[in-house]
Amino acid sequence: MADVLMQIDGRPASAADLGHFALSNYGAFTSMQVEDGRVRGLDLHLARLHAEAIDLFGVAVPEALLRQRMRQTLDGRSGRFSLRVNLFSDAISLRAPDAVVQPRVLNTLSPRAAPLTTPLRLQSQVYAREVPHLKHAATFGLTRARRQAVLSGFDDALFVDGDRRISEGSIWNIGFIQGEAVVWPEAPMLAGTGQTLLQRGMADLGLNSVTRPVHLSELAAFDAAFICNSATPACAVAAIDGHKFGSAEALMSRLIDAWRTNPRQAI
Repeated sequence: MADVLMQIDGRPASAADLGHFALSNYGAFTSMQVEDGRVRGLDLHLARLHAEAIDLFGVAVPEALLRQRMRQTLDGRSGRFSLRVNLFSDAISLRAPDAVVQPRVLNTLSPRAAPLTTPLRLQSQVYAREVPHLKHAATFGLTRARRQAVLSGFDDALFVDGDRRISEGSIWNIGFIQGEAVVWPEAPMLAGTGQTLLQRGMADLGLNSVTRPVHLSELAAFDAAFICNSATPACAVAAIDGHKFGSAEALMSRLIDAWRTNPRQAI
């Protein structure tokens, strides 16, 4: 397999197929880690695609068809891969935005995304994604925020609102450790699949968690912090702006154990 394989509606993506996709960012996606044809949290990714399709196009892609397209892209391959599933439609444009139509499915198969392991230094930035509950394809703001953070000597950007209330990061959710409990920020944001898998696993292992507003002014009240997404169960945060965190290695290990309690689901 080439490093990256792209298929649209079960066929190799041609230049003509990709033309509208390249010129318009109206669409949404989900990204998952596949191991031997199975995905942890596949049900979450399928539910996300259903909700995205209804919200943006007015018509969902049947789950059976989504699974078929994923299997066609994998083509029986064993091993670990990253699979990104995009929804878009060449029937919708800025000039003609009103079509109600089942979206097309663009699958991109690439080498596995390695989980983050080195503690991150985050720069807080006042920013909120447009339509934050959707994992949409309009990623200009995310790229710009992350670029600004890196050029300023940080690893990534952490988003806050005008009241310094924390929401999410560029491609991840954040959690804070306080004693033996995890505190999740409450704000407009994307409900990440990695975060939901952790919450499911934590409940199974008897770990406590709470969701409430968290402000930058509260950072000293937490023992540690971590980020999570579909590729990274939990990666420690070394610092936010000038505030440094401890490691809380034992609880971090338990978080990864909680994530692993979620079985891989067959596509």
